Amino acid sequence: MEELSADEIRRRRLARLAGGQTSQPSTPLSTPLTSPQRETPPWPLPGTSGATPQPLPPAASHSLGLNVQSVTPATSPIGASGVAYCSQSSEGVSSLSSSPSNSLETQSQSLSRSQSMDIDTASCEKSMSQVDVDSGIENMEVEDSDRREKRDLAEKESAENSDVSEEQALQLICKILRVSWKEQDRDVIFLPLLAAEFHQSSLKDVFSDFKDLIGQILMEVLLMSTQLHVHNPFASLTATSEPIAAAKSLDHHLTLIQPSSQGSSPMAPCAGSFGASSLSSLYGCSPHSLALNAARMISPPLPTPTTPSLHPMVAPSPPTMANPPRLSLNPSSAPLPISQRYRPYSVTSPLGISTPPSPSPRLAPAPPLPTSPQSVPLPSTSPRPPTSMPLPLVPPSPRSAARGAALATRIPSSLGVSGGGMAWESCGDRFTIEACKETEMLNYLIERFDSVGMEERKAPKICSHPSVSQLLSNIRSQCISHAVLVLQGALTQPRSPLQQSLLVPYMLCRNLPYGFIQELARITYQEEEVFRQIFVPILQGLGLAVKECSFDSDNFKFPLMALAELCEIKFGKTHPMCNLMTSLPLWCPKSLSPGTGREVQRLSFLGAFFSLSVFAEDDTKVGDKYFSGPAITTENTRVVSQSLQHYLESARGEMFKILHNILLNGETREVALNYMAALVNRNVKKAQMQTDDKLVSTDGFMINFLSVLQQLSMKIKLETVDPYYIFHPHCRLHVSPEETRLKATMEELKTWLADMYNDPSKFSEPKFPTECFFLTLHTHHLSILPGCRRYIRRLRAIRELNRTVEELKNSESQWKDSPLASRHREMLKRCKTQLKKLVRSKACADAGLLDENLLRRCLQFYSMVIQLILRMVDPAYPHMSLPLNPEIPKSFAALPEFYIEDVAEFLLFVVQYSPQVLYEPCVQDIVTFLVVFICSQNYIRNPYLIAKLVEVLFVTNPAVQLRTQRFSEMMENHPLSVKQLVPALMKFYTDVEHTGATSEFYDKFTIRYHISTIFKSLWQNMGHHGTFLEEFNSGKQFVRYINMLINDTTFLLDESLESLKRIHEVQEEMKNKEQWDQLPREQQQSRQSQLTQDERVSRSYLALATETVDMFHILTKQVQKPFLRPELGPRLAAMLNFNLQQLCGPKCRDLKVENPEKYGFEPKKLLDQLTDIYLQLDCARFAKAIADDQRSYSQELFEEVISKMTKAGIKSTIAIEKFKLLSEKVEEIVARNSQSEMDYSDAPDEFKGKYPLMDTLMTDPVILPSGNIMDRAIILRHLLNSPTDPFNRQPLNESMLESLPELKERIQAWMREKQGQGRFL
Repeated sequence: MEELSADEIRRRRLARLAGGQTSQPSTPLSTPLTSPQRETPPWPLPGTSGATPQPLPPAASHSLGLNVQSVTPATSPIGASGVAYCSQSSEGVSSLSSSPSNSLETQSQSLSRSQSMDIDTASCEKSMSQVDVDSGIENMEVEDSDRREKRDLAEKESAENSDVSEEQALQLICKILRVSWKEQDRDVIFLPLLAAEFHQSSLKDVFSDFKDLIGQILMEVLLMSTQLHVHNPFASLTATSEPIAAAKSLDHHLTLIQPSSQGSSPMAPCAGSFGASSLSSLYGCSPHSLALNAARMISPPLPTPTTPSLHPMVAPSPPTMANPPRLSLNPSSAPLPISQRYRPYSVTSPLGISTPPSPSPRLAPAPPLPTSPQSVPLPSTSPRPPTSMPLPLVPPSPRSAARGAALATRIPSSLGVSGGGMAWESCGDRFTIEACKETEMLNYLIERFDSVGMEERKAPKICSHPSVSQLLSNIRSQCISHAVLVLQGALTQPRSPLQQSLLVPYMLCRNLPYGFIQELARITYQEEEVFRQIFVPILQGLGLAVKECSFDSDNFKFPLMALAELCEIKFGKTHPMCNLMTSLPLWCPKSLSPGTGREVQRLSFLGAFFSLSVFAEDDTKVGDKYFSGPAITTENTRVVSQSLQHYLESARGEMFKILHNILLNGETREVALNYMAALVNRNVKKAQMQTDDKLVSTDGFMINFLSVLQQLSMKIKLETVDPYYIFHPHCRLHVSPEETRLKATMEELKTWLADMYNDPSKFSEPKFPTECFFLTLHTHHLSILPGCRRYIRRLRAIRELNRTVEELKNSESQWKDSPLASRHREMLKRCKTQLKKLVRSKACADAGLLDENLLRRCLQFYSMVIQLILRMVDPAYPHMSLPLNPEIPKSFAALPEFYIEDVAEFLLFVVQYSPQVLYEPCVQDIVTFLVVFICSQNYIRNPYLIAKLVEVLFVTNPAVQLRTQRFSEMMENHPLSVKQLVPALMKFYTDVEHTGATSEFYDKFTIRYHISTIFKSLWQNMGHHGTFLEEFNSGKQFVRYINMLINDTTFLLDESLESLKRIHEVQEEMKNKEQWDQLPREQQQSRQSQLTQDERVSRSYLALATETVDMFHILTKQVQKPFLRPELGPRLAAMLNFNLQQLCGPKCRDLKVENPEKYGFEPKKLLDQLTDIYLQLDCARFAKAIADDQRSYSQELFEEVISKMTKAGIKSTIAIEKFKLLSEKVEEIVARNSQSEMDYSDAPDEFKGKYPLMDTLMTDPVILPSGNIMDRAIILRHLLNSPTDPFNRQPLNESMLESLPELKERIQAWMREKQGQGRFL
């Protein structure tokens, strides 16, 4: 094969470059504000292993990067002044240098020298040899070995040649800016004014330096585009397909639509113009005077460009393509016909006038994206006169096509081309890229900015040369400076404050080259007026965009990611965008109405970003899209919920970045903390049980805010948190003086705070960890807890509606022919509709609230709260011991009660609806917390708060929730619980008799049911046996506990059995069809209503009664002595006798109901347990107590019990024989009592004592502190129920009773005298 000369190789390379052939490797998708090919900086990060292949060098005469090898088109922001473009995250967000004064050149040199481009040499070489420019046939004439030799030679020559000629610099400028002043050519802009100047003067007379030349070039190009009589200069560049316009369609999807009129924003940015000082550095004069002078210079007609002009809306396929496929309007079609990333403007007419959108509802068809270089025809370069006829579009180059495809892949599958004009007209213009001159200018400047990076990537070694680096740096900065002028309207007309920024749609489409926004901020941030004029419309545009977003698609992430990247821009220690954001008038607006919470959400700048929600109450679109199918199954709901939770995590991650950067910025930290505190303080009403949702922020908003705070609090060390912050005079959080405290009363709180404020040295200046911790704690109180309560209420409403629907369906036969039939049908229809709505709402709440990641973070934070509280009560934590110090720390006593109550409520919710969350390392702290405060009831004033802690132990019991068995085992085996838990629970069982609440009588049954269940579980743990036995033998506490058991069992069994009798009665009536039909309809409905109520009561009371009888059965088997005490034995025997009579007496048939298992009624089991208690307590004293019960005991009753047990096989023969012996023993005592029975009714009043409703002879009189005399057995029985004096309600205990031996002797003497008289008679 003949070897090619160097000139021939160079000629072929130049031909390929002219054809625009490039290789396009697959690259990751990008972050917002950056191009789709810039997920990470376009050079290998430090530490990347492996050698980086170098691109082919240019020939000797093109040493400034004018080489024509085809490489990956990517923008390198190397050289941006003050910006160090290195990736800090997986999102490719750029970080900024530590000093804004670092020069662009220095950065470019250091980065270019130390880092090489990540380019695949093989693919570059392949792309070079693939296509011959003239024939399209694969060029195999240059061997690989020859290429390598020539490449090595060129690299050596380039390294030796350290000087850069002026001609080479000019060529590089022309190449990057795509201009020419020598000749008109394809795909370049001809500059007639500069050409004339070069023709008339020498180079040094035309420009002072290259920076001046670049400025002149850009200004001439931009001013050419503003002249109506001048051909549009951009028409000579590669043409594009239809314009990109990011808008919101009717279904709220980002859509490609035709450009509309200029958008407007109701929020006015600060007006201003580019400062004179900036302009003097560029041109030495104002832009307006410069524009006028340039306009006068451009006034002669310009030569006609050589590129064919384009019709603005008609885009037929190229002549070389036979039958190109037309653009489908199906949203799922891919890819979308977007060519170059930076050309979202309308194709203009030859005169440079932007053509208005076509009235056609559909977009004009565009040519398909080329799939291979061979399919791209090269247009003729011969000049053509302007014409108004439609001309073929010049197809995009492979590089442009690949960029378009990359952008298309960034748009979700649900996005598509707008099907008609109504989509963009009805949704507002603020999301549409304007079709205007400014947009054309921006496209050009952005593309030129991108080209600098491409050149640096192609030839990193050459570009690292100081002079080349300086030149590229100048091009970059000049592109940005002219973009500033365009954005201000300095070259056309000033931008109205109501117009949105032209850059917002680019940012939403993530369609800017890497580093563009960062450099724009660097150029402008030191001039406040200019900075505000450029970026305030951008911020407001992003705020308006996010308001239209929803989780029904993934469009929500675009404005969030854009704002997050803006906030990360940093110069030195300053985040200029954070400063600007917090200076907006609506950063934290003052409240104007009672709805302070809803106001701050709707009006504040960040409120729109935090308002994204999946809750149906906040955003109906989510439920309508994902949960509106014919049937919502558990499986599809779970899958959809996981997807929505992924969306939420993504959105909250961006929200965290935004707020975190504002807090990192020292100048805005105070303002940010004030805003965060305002969100909390203005939503205090959310903690109320009943509140108007219109006055407070939504659940979705508050939970998003909570999630951000949780991430901020994650690394806080408790040692840095001041527990006194909530009482600090400068505390940002407003805690009402009426807020219930853990132990302190209002008077005690005021006294203590007054003492604290008198000594300011007791308070230290609040630090950020402290403020962040308490903000997070209070936000939990106002977000996750109200959400949990709403979720539970929703479930309750669903159950009630289901019950109503079932009742209406079941009773349809009764009302379908009645006059109320239509009313019932309407009610049934409305109930079904409401039920469907609630089910959909619950499905949305499942996604938003039952998010395991969210719940785990809540649990971890509550673990921190627990540690802080435990350190307050015992500084020795975690090495705690019980009992705690009797002197309660005042700082703990003054804490708001919800600090502990919220922990309990959250645990109750998690255990019931997401128990898997409990398996976290922090659970050990939670167990310690529960044990300590249940065993230290004197530290908490509210008994219902202790009851909630007990309920947590109950719901985690394996008998209730099997999935929490591990948690229950941790609690049972905790070192502090082994000795302290049983006595504490036993004490609370008795203390809960009097809570002070109006519902105390009924509340106590539920609380005692929980404790009984816990006792049964603890009894099975051998570690607690010793504690139980010690408590059994200790006496007083256990006796009180047994007394309460007797009271509860008596009441619960009596109520439940009575309700069963009423159920039996109604069921018997309904069985008699004829008699039932004769009853009036009102009476039937009344009886049915009573039946429903009795069924509910019987189920509830029987469950509680069964538990208490179980406890009796367990306890009497282990210990008997306490049950035989004088104050307990007779009452226990009477209770047992009465219930035996109910089960086996003459009226036992009244308890026979249909489906007794429906109510939890097991008569055989109940009879078995009651008779077991008799046998376990069998002794002479208990037999006497049975015989003394004259109300329920009878010999016939015991005989009937024996008969039923024998028939039903309830007990063994041996057990039945033992029961017979007990019955005989009791009967003997009854006989003796009847023989020696004496009538003491005529005893003197002083021998009967003073007790309401009691008229019995005292046997052991005692005097109370109040001076009243009572029998010891009677007052002790009273003290078991209430430790108070029955006459004045003053505290009273057994030790305060004084015996009266003289009175006792007189009573016994009178009784002996009475007995003697009886024998004599």
